Amino acid sequence: MHPVVLIAVFGAIVLSSFLAAPRRATVEGFFGGQGATGRNPGLWVLVLSQVTTWIFARSLMNAAILGYYYGIAGTLAYAAYYGSFLTGGFIVGRLREGGATSVQDWIGARFGGVGNGCYNSVIALRLLSEVFANLIVVGLIFNAVLEGSGTTAIWIVAVLGLAYSAWGGLSAALRTDVVQMLVFLVVFGVAFVALVISPDFDLGAVVTAQGTAGSYNGWVLLAVAALQVFSYPAHDPVMMDRGFIADKATTALSFLHAFWISTLCIIGFGFFGIQAGLVGAAYEGELIGTWVKMFPSWVFGLLMISLLVSALSTLDSALSSAARLVVEEGGLPRTLTVGRVVMVVFMLAGTLLTLWGNATLFDAVAVSGTASMFLTPVLIVGLVMGRQIALWAYLVAFGAAMAGAFIYFARGWEMITPWLIEGHKYEQLLLICICVLLTGFAAVLAGARSR
Repeated sequence: MHPVVLIAVFGAIVLSSFLAAPRRATVEGFFGGQGATGRNPGLWVLVLSQVTTWIFARSLMNAAILGYYYGIAGTLAYAAYYGSFLTGGFIVGRLREGGATSVQDWIGARFGGVGNGCYNSVIALRLLSEVFANLIVVGLIFNAVLEGSGTTAIWIVAVLGLAYSAWGGLSAALRTDVVQMLVFLVVFGVAFVALVISPDFDLGAVVTAQGTAGSYNGWVLLAVAALQVFSYPAHDPVMMDRGFIADKATTALSFLHAFWISTLCIIGFGFFGIQAGLVGAAYEGELIGTWVKMFPSWVFGLLMISLLVSALSTLDSALSSAARLVVEEGGLPRTLTVGRVVMVVFMLAGTLLTLWGNATLFDAVAVSGTASMFLTPVLIVGLVMGRQIALWAYLVAFGAAMAGAFIYFARGWEMITPWLIEGHKYEQLLLICICVLLTGFAAVLAGARSR
Protein backbone atom coordinates (compact mmCIF):
# COMPACT_ATOMS: atom_id res chain seq x y z
CA MET A 1 0.00 0.00 0.00
CA HIS A 2 1.32 3.42 -0.92
CA PRO A 3 2.26 5.51 2.15
CA VAL A 4 -0.10 8.31 1.09
CA VAL A 5 -3.05 5.92 0.95
CA LEU A 6 -2.22 4.44 4.36
CA ILE A 7 -1.89 7.89 5.89
CA ALA A 8 -5.17 9.03 4.29
CA VAL A 9 -7.09 6.00 5.55
CA PHE A 10 -5.65 6.33 9.05
CA GLY A 11 -6.43 10.05 9.00
CA ALA A 12 -10.06 9.24 8.17
CA ILE A 13 -10.19 6.83 11.13
CA VAL A 14 -8.79 9.51 13.45
CA LEU A 15 -11.35 12.01 12.11
CA SER A 16 -14.18 9.52 12.73
CA SER A 17 -12.91 9.13 16.30
CA PHE A 18 -13.13 12.89 16.82
CA LEU A 19 -16.66 12.88 15.42
CA ALA A 20 -17.69 9.96 17.64
CA ALA A 21 -16.37 11.63 20.80
CA PRO A 22 -19.02 13.42 22.89
CA ARG A 23 -19.62 17.06 22.02
CA ARG A 24 -19.89 18.10 25.67
CA ALA A 25 -17.51 16.82 28.35
CA THR A 26 -18.77 16.23 31.89
CA VAL A 27 -16.94 15.09 35.01
CA GLU A 28 -19.11 11.98 35.32
CA GLY A 29 -18.58 11.13 31.68
CA PHE A 30 -14.85 11.79 31.85
CA PHE A 31 -14.20 9.55 34.86
CA GLY A 32 -17.26 7.28 34.94
CA GLY A 33 -18.11 6.75 31.28
CA GLN A 34 -21.69 8.03 31.47
CA GLY A 35 -23.26 9.38 28.29
CA ALA A 36 -24.67 12.86 27.76
CA THR A 37 -28.03 11.78 29.20
CA GLY A 38 -26.40 10.22 32.26
CA ARG A 39 -27.01 6.64 31.11
CA ASN A 40 -24.46 3.89 31.58
CA PRO A 41 -23.10 2.11 28.48
CA GLY A 42 -25.10 -0.77 27.03
CA LEU A 43 -24.00 -4.37 26.44
CA TRP A 44 -22.43 -4.08 23.00
CA VAL A 45 -20.74 -0.79 23.76
CA LEU A 46 -19.03 -2.57 26.65
CA VAL A 47 -18.25 -5.66 24.58
CA LEU A 48 -16.72 -3.80 21.66
CA SER A 49 -14.81 -1.50 24.02
CA GLN A 50 -13.41 -4.46 25.98
CA VAL A 51 -12.38 -6.28 22.81
CA THR A 52 -10.77 -3.38 20.98
CA THR A 53 -8.78 -2.31 24.02
CA TRP A 54 -7.48 -5.84 24.57
CA ILE A 55 -6.63 -6.83 21.00
CA PHE A 56 -4.29 -3.87 20.85
CA ALA A 57 -1.42 -3.50 18.40
CA ARG A 58 1.19 -5.05 20.68
CA SER A 59 -1.01 -8.10 21.26
CA LEU A 60 -1.65 -8.63 17.57
CA MET A 61 2.06 -8.48 16.85
CA ASN A 62 2.86 -10.78 19.77
CA ALA A 63 0.38 -13.39 18.54
CA ALA A 64 1.87 -13.28 15.05
CA ILE A 65 5.50 -13.32 16.21
CA LEU A 66 4.94 -16.21 18.61
CA GLY A 67 3.10 -18.04 15.83
CA TYR A 68 6.04 -17.50 13.50
CA TYR A 69 8.57 -18.92 15.97
CA TYR A 70 6.53 -21.57 17.83
CA GLY A 71 3.68 -22.39 15.47
CA ILE A 72 0.17 -22.98 16.74
CA ALA A 73 1.52 -23.49 20.28
CA GLY A 74 2.86 -19.94 20.34
CA THR A 75 -0.36 -18.40 19.12
CA LEU A 76 -2.47 -20.48 21.55
CA ALA A 77 -0.14 -19.46 24.39
CA TYR A 78 -0.83 -15.81 23.73
CA ALA A 79 -4.53 -16.44 23.14
CA ALA A 80 -4.64 -18.07 26.59
CA TYR A 81 -4.14 -14.64 28.14
CA TYR A 82 -7.60 -13.78 26.80
CA GLY A 83 -9.01 -16.23 29.30
CA SER A 84 -8.54 -13.13 31.46
CA PHE A 85 -12.03 -12.09 30.37
CA LEU A 86 -13.41 -15.16 32.14
CA THR A 87 -11.29 -14.80 35.27
CA GLY A 88 -11.72 -11.01 35.20
CA GLY A 89 -15.48 -11.35 34.95
CA PHE A 90 -15.42 -13.75 37.90
CA ILE A 91 -13.31 -11.36 40.00
CA VAL A 92 -15.51 -8.37 39.17
CA GLY A 93 -18.62 -10.37 40.03
CA ARG A 94 -17.25 -11.37 43.45
CA LEU A 95 -16.08 -7.84 44.19
CA ARG A 96 -19.49 -6.38 43.35
CA GLU A 97 -21.29 -9.03 45.40
CA GLY A 98 -19.29 -7.80 48.38
CA GLY A 99 -20.21 -4.19 47.70
CA ALA A 100 -16.81 -3.07 46.33
CA THR A 101 -16.82 -0.39 43.65
CA SER A 102 -13.27 -1.10 42.39
CA VAL A 103 -10.30 -3.32 43.07
CA GLN A 104 -8.77 -0.49 45.11
CA ASP A 105 -11.93 -0.27 47.20
CA TRP A 106 -11.56 -3.94 48.17
CA ILE A 107 -7.79 -3.80 48.76
CA GLY A 108 -7.97 -0.53 50.68
CA ALA A 109 -10.60 -1.93 53.06
CA ARG A 110 -8.25 -4.80 53.97
CA PHE A 111 -4.73 -3.45 53.60
CA GLY A 112 -5.15 0.31 53.82
CA GLY A 113 -3.16 2.90 51.94
CA VAL A 114 -0.05 0.73 51.87
CA GLY A 115 -1.90 -2.07 50.10
CA ASN A 116 -3.41 0.30 47.56
CA GLY A 117 -0.04 1.96 47.05
CA CYS A 118 1.51 -1.37 46.06
CA TYR A 119 -1.37 -2.20 43.73
CA ASN A 120 -1.52 1.23 42.13
CA SER A 121 2.22 1.24 41.43
CA VAL A 122 1.83 -1.95 39.40
CA ILE A 123 -1.10 -0.72 37.33
CA ALA A 124 0.53 2.69 36.74
CA LEU A 125 3.52 0.91 35.20
CA ARG A 126 1.18 -1.23 33.12
CA LEU A 127 -0.63 1.82 31.76
CA LEU A 128 2.68 3.45 30.89
CA SER A 129 3.78 0.29 29.07
CA GLU A 130 0.48 0.28 27.13
CA VAL A 131 1.16 3.77 25.80
CA PHE A 132 4.80 2.97 25.04
CA ALA A 133 4.26 -0.42 23.35
CA ASN A 134 1.43 0.71 21.08
CA LEU A 135 3.33 3.78 19.94
CA ILE A 136 6.30 1.51 19.19
CA VAL A 137 4.12 -0.52 16.82
CA VAL A 138 2.98 2.70 15.13
CA GLY A 139 6.64 3.56 14.56
CA LEU A 140 7.40 0.10 13.17
CA ILE A 141 4.50 0.34 10.72
CA PHE A 142 5.41 3.74 9.34
CA ASN A 143 9.08 2.85 9.11
CA ALA A 144 8.08 -0.18 7.04
CA VAL A 145 5.95 1.82 4.57
CA LEU A 146 8.08 4.98 4.54
CA GLU A 147 11.60 4.57 5.87
CA GLY A 148 12.60 7.09 8.50
CA SER A 149 9.06 8.26 9.25
CA GLY A 150 8.52 6.20 12.40
CA THR A 151 9.47 8.78 15.01
CA THR A 152 7.43 11.51 13.32
CA ALA A 153 4.42 9.20 13.09
CA ILE A 154 4.72 8.31 16.78
CA TRP A 155 4.53 11.96 17.80
CA ILE A 156 1.65 12.73 15.43
CA VAL A 157 -0.42 9.76 16.61
CA ALA A 158 0.40 10.63 20.23
CA VAL A 159 -0.87 14.19 19.79
CA LEU A 160 -4.02 13.17 17.87
CA GLY A 161 -4.85 10.35 20.29
CA LEU A 162 -4.36 12.67 23.24
CA ALA A 163 -6.53 15.37 21.67
CA TYR A 164 -9.81 13.45 21.56
CA SER A 165 -9.00 11.38 24.67
CA ALA A 166 -8.43 14.48 26.77
CA TRP A 167 -11.69 15.99 25.55
CA GLY A 168 -14.09 13.30 26.71
CA GLY A 169 -12.13 10.88 28.92
CA LEU A 170 -13.76 7.48 29.47
CA SER A 171 -16.99 8.44 27.68
CA ALA A 172 -14.95 9.37 24.59
CA ALA A 173 -12.98 6.12 24.82
CA LEU A 174 -16.16 4.03 24.98
CA ARG A 175 -17.79 5.74 22.01
CA THR A 176 -14.70 5.78 19.82
CA ASP A 177 -13.92 2.17 20.74
CA VAL A 178 -17.18 1.12 19.05
CA VAL A 179 -16.29 2.92 15.82
CA GLN A 180 -12.71 1.67 15.87
CA MET A 181 -13.71 -1.92 16.61
CA LEU A 182 -16.22 -2.03 13.76
CA VAL A 183 -13.56 -0.70 11.39
CA PHE A 184 -11.08 -3.26 12.72
CA LEU A 185 -13.48 -6.18 12.25
CA VAL A 186 -14.23 -5.23 8.65
CA VAL A 187 -10.63 -4.52 7.68
CA PHE A 188 -9.13 -7.52 9.45
CA GLY A 189 -11.96 -9.77 8.26
CA VAL A 190 -11.18 -8.96 4.62
CA ALA A 191 -7.45 -9.53 5.18
CA PHE A 192 -8.13 -12.86 6.91
CA VAL A 193 -10.38 -14.09 4.10
CA ALA A 194 -7.65 -13.14 1.62
CA LEU A 195 -5.17 -15.21 3.63
CA VAL A 196 -7.43 -18.26 3.86
CA ILE A 197 -8.28 -18.35 0.14
CA SER A 198 -4.69 -17.78 -1.00
CA PRO A 199 -3.17 -20.76 -2.89
CA ASP A 200 -0.39 -21.27 -0.33
CA PHE A 201 -2.70 -21.50 2.69
CA ASP A 202 -3.33 -24.94 4.21
CA LEU A 203 -5.46 -24.94 7.36
CA GLY A 204 -4.22 -28.38 8.38
CA ALA A 205 -0.62 -27.23 8.13
CA VAL A 206 -1.37 -24.07 10.14
CA VAL A 207 -3.12 -25.80 13.05
CA THR A 208 -0.31 -28.37 13.33
CA ALA A 209 2.58 -25.98 12.62
CA GLN A 210 5.67 -26.36 14.78
CA GLY A 211 7.07 -22.91 13.99
CA THR A 212 10.52 -21.94 12.82
CA ALA A 213 12.03 -22.57 16.27
CA GLY A 214 9.96 -25.64 17.24
CA SER A 215 6.83 -25.73 19.36
CA TYR A 216 8.36 -26.68 22.73
CA ASN A 217 8.80 -23.15 24.07
CA GLY A 218 5.32 -22.28 22.86
CA TRP A 219 3.91 -24.95 25.17
CA VAL A 220 6.13 -23.65 27.99
CA LEU A 221 4.66 -20.20 27.41
CA LEU A 222 1.17 -21.69 27.49
CA ALA A 223 1.95 -23.01 30.99
CA VAL A 224 3.13 -19.51 31.99
CA ALA A 225 -0.13 -18.02 30.70
CA ALA A 226 -2.12 -20.58 32.71
CA LEU A 227 -0.31 -19.48 35.89
CA GLN A 228 -0.79 -15.77 35.19
CA VAL A 229 -4.32 -15.73 33.79
CA PHE A 230 -6.09 -15.37 37.15
CA SER A 231 -4.17 -12.32 38.34
CA TYR A 232 -3.57 -10.75 34.92
CA PRO A 233 -6.99 -9.07 34.49
CA ALA A 234 -6.98 -7.73 38.04
CA HIS A 235 -3.94 -5.57 37.28
CA ASP A 236 -5.41 -4.28 34.03
CA PRO A 237 -7.23 -1.03 34.89
CA VAL A 238 -8.83 -0.77 31.45
CA MET A 239 -10.69 -4.05 31.98
CA MET A 240 -11.42 -3.42 35.64
CA ASP A 241 -12.74 0.10 34.99
CA ARG A 242 -15.28 -1.35 32.57
CA GLY A 243 -16.37 -3.89 35.16
CA PHE A 244 -18.07 -1.30 37.37
CA ILE A 245 -19.88 1.09 35.02
CA ALA A 246 -22.95 -0.97 34.05
CA ASP A 247 -25.39 -3.23 35.89
CA LYS A 248 -24.18 -6.67 37.00
CA ALA A 249 -26.01 -8.72 34.37
CA THR A 250 -24.81 -6.53 31.48
CA THR A 251 -21.27 -6.57 32.82
CA ALA A 252 -21.19 -10.37 33.16
CA LEU A 253 -22.43 -10.85 29.59
CA SER A 254 -19.94 -8.29 28.26
CA PHE A 255 -17.00 -10.24 29.69
CA LEU A 256 -18.28 -13.49 28.18
CA HIS A 257 -18.79 -12.06 24.69
CA ALA A 258 -15.49 -10.18 24.82
CA PHE A 259 -13.72 -13.47 25.59
CA TRP A 260 -14.76 -15.40 22.50
CA ILE A 261 -14.56 -12.46 20.09
CA SER A 262 -11.08 -11.35 21.17
CA THR A 263 -9.76 -14.92 21.32
CA LEU A 264 -10.85 -15.59 17.74
CA CYS A 265 -9.27 -12.32 16.57
CA ILE A 266 -5.96 -13.09 18.27
CA ILE A 267 -5.81 -16.62 16.87
CA GLY A 268 -6.75 -15.29 13.44
CA PHE A 269 -3.96 -12.72 13.51
CA GLY A 270 -1.57 -15.40 14.75
CA PHE A 271 -2.30 -17.32 11.54
CA PHE A 272 -0.50 -14.60 9.60
CA GLY A 273 2.65 -15.24 11.62
CA ILE A 274 2.31 -19.02 11.33
CA GLN A 275 1.84 -18.75 7.57
CA ALA A 276 5.00 -16.64 7.30
CA GLY A 277 6.93 -19.41 9.01
CA LEU A 278 5.37 -22.14 6.87
CA VAL A 279 6.29 -20.49 3.57
CA GLY A 280 9.86 -19.98 4.77
CA ALA A 281 9.77 -16.18 4.84
CA ALA A 282 12.70 -14.55 6.59
CA TYR A 283 11.92 -12.69 9.82
CA GLU A 284 12.26 -8.96 9.29
CA GLY A 285 11.23 -5.99 11.42
CA GLU A 286 8.78 -7.58 13.88
CA LEU A 287 7.26 -9.47 10.89
CA ILE A 288 6.13 -6.25 9.21
CA GLY A 289 9.02 -6.39 6.75
CA THR A 290 8.21 -10.05 6.15
CA TRP A 291 4.58 -9.33 5.30
CA VAL A 292 5.62 -6.65 2.80
CA LYS A 293 7.20 -9.39 0.69
CA MET A 294 4.60 -12.09 1.39
CA PHE A 295 1.29 -10.42 0.57
CA PRO A 296 -0.19 -8.23 -2.15
CA SER A 297 0.06 -4.57 -1.26
CA TRP A 298 -3.66 -4.27 -0.49
CA VAL A 299 -3.58 -7.19 1.98
CA PHE A 300 -0.48 -5.76 3.65
CA GLY A 301 -2.23 -2.40 3.84
CA LEU A 302 -5.26 -3.94 5.55
CA LEU A 303 -3.00 -5.59 8.13
CA MET A 304 -1.29 -2.27 8.85
CA ILE A 305 -4.63 -0.47 9.18
CA SER A 306 -5.78 -3.18 11.61
CA LEU A 307 -2.70 -2.58 13.74
CA LEU A 308 -3.05 1.21 13.63
CA VAL A 309 -6.72 1.09 14.63
CA SER A 310 -5.97 -1.23 17.53
CA ALA A 311 -3.13 1.03 18.67
CA LEU A 312 -5.33 4.12 18.62
CA SER A 313 -8.15 2.40 20.51
CA THR A 314 -5.79 1.28 23.27
CA LEU A 315 -4.18 4.68 23.68
CA ASP A 316 -7.44 6.48 24.52
CA SER A 317 -8.49 3.77 26.97
CA ALA A 318 -5.10 3.71 28.68
CA LEU A 319 -5.19 7.48 29.10
CA SER A 320 -8.72 7.51 30.51
CA SER A 321 -7.77 4.78 33.00
CA ALA A 322 -4.63 6.71 33.95
CA ALA A 323 -6.73 9.80 34.68
CA ARG A 324 -9.15 7.81 36.84
CA LEU A 325 -6.29 6.09 38.68
CA VAL A 326 -4.37 9.23 39.57
CA VAL A 327 -7.37 11.46 40.29
CA GLU A 328 -9.86 9.13 41.99
CA GLU A 329 -7.40 6.81 43.71
CA GLY A 330 -4.76 9.46 44.32
CA GLY A 331 -7.17 11.88 45.96
CA LEU A 332 -6.63 14.76 43.53
CA PRO A 333 -9.44 17.20 42.68
CA ARG A 334 -12.00 15.44 40.45
CA THR A 335 -12.03 18.01 37.67
CA LEU A 336 -11.64 17.87 33.90
CA THR A 337 -8.49 19.98 34.06
CA VAL A 338 -6.68 17.68 36.46
CA GLY A 339 -7.73 14.60 34.50
CA ARG A 340 -6.45 16.11 31.27
CA VAL A 341 -3.12 17.07 32.85
CA VAL A 342 -2.67 13.45 33.96
CA MET A 343 -3.33 12.27 30.40
CA VAL A 344 -0.73 14.66 29.02
CA VAL A 345 1.87 13.39 31.51
CA PHE A 346 1.25 9.72 30.71
CA MET A 347 1.23 10.27 26.95
CA LEU A 348 4.41 12.34 27.09
CA ALA A 349 6.20 9.80 29.28
CA GLY A 350 5.17 6.89 27.06
CA THR A 351 6.20 8.74 23.92
CA LEU A 352 9.59 9.65 25.34
CA LEU A 353 10.19 6.00 26.25
CA THR A 354 9.93 5.11 22.56
CA LEU A 355 13.13 7.11 22.03
CA TRP A 356 14.98 5.16 24.71
CA GLY A 357 14.92 1.76 23.03
CA ASN A 358 12.77 -1.31 22.67
CA ALA A 359 12.92 -4.80 24.16
CA THR A 360 10.93 -7.59 22.55
CA LEU A 361 7.23 -6.80 22.59
CA PHE A 362 6.36 -9.84 24.68
CA ASP A 363 8.75 -8.86 27.48
CA ALA A 364 6.38 -6.11 28.63
CA VAL A 365 3.60 -8.70 28.94
CA ALA A 366 5.85 -11.15 30.78
CA VAL A 367 7.14 -8.56 33.24
CA SER A 368 3.76 -7.01 34.05
CA GLY A 369 2.11 -10.45 34.17
CA THR A 370 4.70 -11.65 36.68
CA ALA A 371 4.35 -8.48 38.74
CA SER A 372 0.59 -9.03 38.94
CA MET A 373 0.92 -12.54 40.41
CA PHE A 374 0.88 -11.32 44.02
CA LEU A 375 -2.85 -10.84 43.44
CA THR A 376 -3.49 -14.54 42.82
CA PRO A 377 -3.08 -15.76 46.42
CA VAL A 378 -4.54 -12.54 47.82
CA LEU A 379 -7.71 -12.80 45.73
CA ILE A 380 -8.16 -16.56 46.04
CA VAL A 381 -7.68 -16.63 49.81
CA GLY A 382 -9.17 -13.22 50.60
CA LEU A 383 -11.92 -12.78 48.01
CA VAL A 384 -12.93 -16.33 47.11
CA MET A 385 -12.29 -18.07 50.46
CA GLY A 386 -13.31 -15.04 52.50
CA ARG A 387 -10.29 -15.12 54.84
CA GLN A 388 -8.72 -12.09 56.50
CA ILE A 389 -5.07 -11.68 55.41
CA ALA A 390 -2.40 -9.94 57.47
CA LEU A 391 -0.71 -6.92 55.89
CA TRP A 392 2.74 -8.51 56.23
CA ALA A 393 1.57 -11.50 54.17
CA TYR A 394 0.23 -9.21 51.45
CA LEU A 395 3.57 -7.38 51.36
CA VAL A 396 5.56 -10.63 51.16
CA ALA A 397 3.45 -11.77 48.19
CA PHE A 398 3.90 -8.35 46.59
CA GLY A 399 7.66 -8.40 47.18
CA ALA A 400 7.99 -11.88 45.69
CA ALA A 401 6.12 -10.82 42.54
CA MET A 402 8.19 -7.66 42.16
CA ALA A 403 11.40 -9.64 42.62
CA GLY A 404 10.25 -12.17 40.02
CA ALA A 405 9.39 -9.46 37.51
CA PHE A 406 12.74 -7.75 38.07
CA ILE A 407 14.69 -10.99 37.73
CA TYR A 408 13.04 -11.77 34.41
CA PHE A 409 13.60 -8.22 33.16
CA ALA A 410 17.26 -8.29 34.23
CA ARG A 411 17.95 -11.92 33.30
CA GLY A 412 20.88 -10.92 31.10
CA TRP A 413 22.69 -9.01 33.85
CA GLU A 414 25.82 -10.65 35.24
CA MET A 415 24.58 -10.38 38.82
CA ILE A 416 21.27 -12.10 37.93
CA THR A 417 22.31 -14.84 35.49
CA PRO A 418 23.87 -17.20 38.10
CA TRP A 419 20.52 -17.35 39.94
CA LEU A 420 18.65 -18.66 36.91
CA ILE A 421 18.54 -22.09 35.36
CA GLU A 422 20.28 -22.56 32.05
CA GLY A 423 17.71 -22.67 29.31
CA HIS A 424 15.39 -20.61 27.18
CA LYS A 425 13.99 -17.39 28.65
CA TYR A 426 10.48 -18.86 28.71
CA GLU A 427 11.71 -21.83 30.77
CA GLN A 428 13.27 -19.31 33.15
CA LEU A 429 10.00 -17.36 33.22
CA LEU A 430 8.00 -20.49 34.05
CA LEU A 431 10.28 -21.28 37.00
CA ILE A 432 10.09 -17.68 38.22
CA CYS A 433 6.28 -17.77 38.09
CA ILE A 434 6.16 -21.04 40.05
CA CYS A 435 8.45 -19.60 42.73
CA VAL A 436 6.41 -16.38 42.95
CA LEU A 437 3.16 -18.30 43.39
CA LEU A 438 4.60 -20.73 45.95
CA THR A 439 6.06 -17.88 48.01
CA GLY A 440 2.87 -15.83 47.75
CA PHE A 441 0.56 -18.66 48.76
CA ALA A 442 2.84 -19.72 51.62
CA ALA A 443 2.85 -16.18 53.02
CA VAL A 444 -0.86 -15.51 52.50
CA LEU A 445 -1.98 -18.83 53.97
CA ALA A 446 0.34 -18.33 56.95
CA GLY A 447 -1.07 -14.84 57.49
CA ALA A 448 -4.73 -15.75 56.93
CA ARG A 449 -7.41 -16.18 59.54
CA SER A 450 -11.18 -16.58 59.55
CA ARG A 451 -13.21 -13.38 59.89
